[in-house]
Amino acid sequence: MRIAVLISGGVDSAVVVHKLMSEGHELHLFYIRIGMDDGRGDCSAEEDIEMCTLIARRYNLPFRVVSLHEEYWDHVMSYALRTVKDGLTPHPDMMCNKMIKFGYFEQRWGKEFDKTATGHYASIREIDGRLFLATAADPVKDQTDFLAAISYAQLSHLMFPLGEMPKSEVRRIAAEASLPNASRRDSQGICFLGKIDYSDFLRRHLGEKPGPIVEIETGRKIGEHKGYWFHTIGQRKGLGLSGGPWYVVRKNVRDNVIYVSNGYNTKMQYGRILHLSEMHWISANPFECDTIIPGLTRPDNDSVRIAFKNRHSPEFTSATMIRKPDSEEYVIQSDSDVQGIAPGQYAVVYTPDHSLCLGSGMIIQPQGRRRHRKPLRENQ
Repeated sequence: MRIAVLISGGVDSAVVVHKLMSEGHELHLFYIRIGMDDGRGDCSAEEDIEMCTLIARRYNLPFRVVSLHEEYWDHVMSYALRTVKDGLTPHPDMMCNKMIKFGYFEQRWGKEFDKTATGHYASIREIDGRLFLATAADPVKDQTDFLAAISYAQLSHLMFPLGEMPKSEVRRIAAEASLPNASRRDSQGICFLGKIDYSDFLRRHLGEKPGPIVEIETGRKIGEHKGYWFHTIGQRKGLGLSGGPWYVVRKNVRDNVIYVSNGYNTKMQYGRILHLSEMHWISANPFECDTIIPGLTRPDNDSVRIAFKNRHSPEFTSATMIRKPDSEEYVIQSDSDVQGIAPGQYAVVYTPDHSLCLGSGMIIQPQGRRRHRKPLRENQ
């Protein structure tokens, strides 16, 4: 099989190359290059490309660096900036996979191959002749929540060779094969941003706009922030407040106010209802499909039992999902309290047994909800 392999310079994609080579496939390696937001090159990319070149030479494989610089900044980071300016919480990693890795790359290069393989920790299962995105064997490394916006056509052309392997096994294989990046640390941060600091990125594009930090229960001003776009619902670190923990529980975009609540168990940071729009089902709509999805039950025509995540975490939450009649809106009713429900973020929907990722929807403010308008009082 002719396979395009997206490699990053990290150990995961290197082990993908090693594994697919041992299975006898014909591989062509690709590195997607994205420069800085000011058009300059990214020094961390040079290190990655050097490592990718070593892997290509090790296995005597063709290697190509392709640029999707303009597409990335036009579609992924412009979306992130627009979203935070609206006071919402973006998910650039999800958009990057959908638009860049499995969008523009597939349209221009990946389509020439039988499959495209990546180092994502995810799996693909076939049920009644239809493919489904499935969770990885390693629950801590599982990345299906980053893939929950891809289309069925994109899924059908993908391979995730690491899906059945724990991270420890990947490291072991890399060490035994003496891969040059066997001990290289995992990358952190947003998609291709590399060593770019996200707050610095926001500051360059949106600037600073000082405003009050207000205790939501009392209306008392207890500090100042540099712009609501630097903060997200559920955030605890980076607020610069004493006597914590303090959590961001609400934002008033019009007045540039950040509302916080104190304590690990404050009810203000929790909720049980998530309203979703722009619902995307990867392989089948569980409210309509004839395919029998294992473990999925429908109490009635407009509700289904699910598990979900509203942030990147190995933890799932059980819930009932309801489709609102004569509307494109869905509602998730969680069985337990959910921390940091942030409009603009995505809720990722799974089967109750956590085995299949069914899709995702954007969390929105419920219609008719009033903004919090407590009067501000200066801290005495």
